[in-house]
Amino acid sequence: MISIKNLLTTFGIALILVSCGDSASLEGDKYYSEGQYEEAIMAYANYLEKRPDNVKALYNKGRAHEELEDFKAAETSFKRALAQEPKNIQVLLSLSNLYHKNDNPELALMYADNAVEISGAPSTAYFLKARSMHRIGNVKEALREYNAAIKMSPKNGQYYYYRGMLFVATEEVSKACDDFRTALENGYDTANEGLKNYCQ
Repeated sequence: MISIKNLLTTFGIALILVSCGDSASLEGDKYYSEGQYEEAIMAYANYLEKRPDNVKALYNKGRAHEELEDFKAAETSFKRALAQEPKNIQVLLSLSNLYHKNDNPELALMYADNAVEISGAPSTAYFLKARSMHRIGNVKEALREYNAAIKMSPKNGQYYYYRGMLFVATEEVSKACDDFRTALENGYDTANEGLKNYCQ
């Protein structure tokens, strides 16, 4: 399963809090950075009373809801943000990840695919598209998107691990083991499980 924390740390994309330039919003950012998510939500809600269509505040509020595992509220905030900026890659990828976490790979694919279509999309967009296709069973297209993600970010161990799992599913064990080793070399420790289970 892909976690939003993995997206924030491993992938290094711009899924970060962005200040909205108002004291209530800055207060929300401060609470969020300190892990006080309920307080952050209240601060963002106060800000949004005056600026209900502010994309950054809506997005940040959605992230705070997601940290509290209130996925329905997170979805609502993200979709409101997306209605204002349909090509906002941050929001598209957050929605894709949210649907992964809730076992809806079809919707995850839709948002990842929309992100990939935007010029300058990060490798995470291709990875999330690959994971969606992988889970749906679309092996050929999943492999293509994993390859694209790896080409863009060749030091991301998680990408190799999941491509390795795809190779396991297609019974290409030697390729899978190569990917698990590369994943481990690039700091993705979960690859040890793949090596133990398939490469003895």
